[in-house]
This record gives sequence, C-alpha cells and structure tokens, in this order.
Amino acid sequence: MAKKDEEILRYDRMVERALRGVVREAVREVIKDGLTGDHHFYITFLTDHDGVKIPDYLRERYPGEMTIVLQYQFYDLEVDDVHMGVTLSFNNVPERLEIPLNAITIFADPSVNFALQFQPLEGAEKGDDGDKPKGKKSKAKTESADKDADAAPAKTGEVVSLDQFRKK
Repeated sequence: MAKKDEEILRYDRMVERALRGVVREAVREVIKDGLTGDHHFYITFLTDHDGVKIPDYLRERYPGEMTIVLQYQFYDLEVDDVHMGVTLSFNNVPERLEIPLNAITIFADPSVNFALQFQPLEGAEKGDDGDKPKGKKSKAKTESADKDADAAPAKTGEVVSLDQFRKK
C-alpha cells in the first residue's frame, strides 16, 4: 500500500536534520580548531529525552531542560552524526554529559548573533534519528567552555523557527 503524497517527502524532517547538521559541524570545527575569538555556544537540551546521559543530581536540578555553555573550560568534546559528548565542571566536579543531537532545543553563538531553535517533530521527539546512519566520532581534548552552566541563552540571537514548515 502506497503512502499518501504528503507523507512521502517529509520536508519538515529534512530541514530539521539539515539545521541540526549546523550544530554538528560547528562542534566539529571546535574539536578541530578550538573556539576562536569571542565564539562560545549556549546549548539547551531536553534532560528527559531518550539517550541523554547526565548525572542524576543535574537531572533533578534541571527537570525537562538544561542549558550548558561551551566557552572556557570543557574537555573531551565529541560529536558523531547523532550524539555529542562533553565533560564540564559543576561546582569544581567534572561530569560527563552525553546528548543526542535530537535532544537539543536551542543552539546559539551570541558572539555572532546566531541562534537556532528546534522543536520536536511528531514521531521524532524521543530519540528517533530518522534514517540517519551513525558515523565516525570526532574526538578532541580542548579547554575552552562551561563559563556558567546555569546561564540562559542570549536573547539577542536570530532565531530560526521551523513552525512554518510543519503540518498544521
């Protein structure tokens, strides 16, 4: 049985994957070259999303959503096609965070007034990576982030909303 025409080409998911690719490529650039100039990232993610690995006390402190800052002190930054990982210091205690890219709701680099806002797609909110294959991981040890893990994203960034591409 053939799918309905509107279900065959899921442009909303294509756009979502493409924009999440911007996040992946930005992280890969930081792994390769470090954060240059005033660049720094605010990354907000869903703490209860499938595949998110954070310490229990952080999940309790940030139920639902958490924002991390990659700027001055971060370590072991990794990214592949579906996940990113980083070690940050919370009250001088290093903690490893594993975040599926689909769990990210906001990615911002306030130094260049850039931000992307993501909303879960129907059927993709809990770890559905669509048809994306897993790729090789990029790894690096870098010092540069987590200025303030409790900080909220800057309000001055340009936000690109995907709502106009979604079915109503």
